Amino acid sequence: MKIKRKIEIAVISDVHLGTYGCHAKHLLTYLNSIEPKKLILNGDIIDVWQFSKRYFPKSHLKVIKKLMDMASEGVEIYYITGNHDELFRKFSGTSIGNISIVDKIVLDLDGKKGWFFHGDVFDVSIQQAKWLAKLGGYGYDLLILLNRFVNWYLEKRGKEKYSLSKKVKNSVKKAVKFINDFETVISDLAIENGYDYVVCGHIHQPKMEYKENKYGKTMYLNSGDWVENFTALEYQFKRWKIYNYNKDKLAPFYIDETIEDLEVKDLIAAITIVEKHEKK
Repeated sequence: MKIKRKIEIAVISDVHLGTYGCHAKHLLTYLNSIEPKKLILNGDIIDVWQFSKRYFPKSHLKVIKKLMDMASEGVEIYYITGNHDELFRKFSGTSIGNISIVDKIVLDLDGKKGWFFHGDVFDVSIQQAKWLAKLGGYGYDLLILLNRFVNWYLEKRGKEKYSLSKKVKNSVKKAVKFINDFETVISDLAIENGYDYVVCGHIHQPKMEYKENKYGKTMYLNSGDWVENFTALEYQFKRWKIYNYNKDKLAPFYIDETIEDLEVKDLIAAITIVEKHEKK
């Protein structure tokens, strides 16, 4: 019997299912290790921008089925739409069983207010030139794919893994400034509206930090991603923490044997179960 960690809330974002950069098996390992009351999918879970029938591996399907199973078992799931899965925004406000599709949510967390949204609405490059942002997404995906080959070679040589995309981001002053501006704008707005926590994703930079201005303070939280950082946010005992897959030992949870032979028909069956649960 596998013992799972019980937590109040888990937040994941920027999974990018359907792309070469997605590490679905890592995410499955994590999901199999926890038992949350609420699971918040904070945007860019399925990458609709780069979706292709030619590339959607079985491990990516397993993640979707796992989420369906969690919902049918009573986990309250909020799917917050992002820019890569903006197609789902037309369904905002609808629910399937325990899964709710929303653009943003506000939750009462032990007397404190938490504001959850993906964060792309504050990204000027996406709002003003969506085609350029999409083009950048393809370039980023190719960089991640190249990085896999580089790390395979480094591991063969017994050397430490290396992140090309992080190196690029950290070496470009404009990228660093964008991240700082993003965090500041969001935090200032959260303070203005009286939110104790503001939780987002989008920029693939996991972070937990108090932000303060002359009007007050808030805690800024970013769930990171499952392309490079493999991070999530967890809320338990009135406290937040950043979960880091690379620093955890989850060998007993690698792949759930019951979904080893998942096919598309099994995914459809899982969705049907959730719908039946809704009608009860």
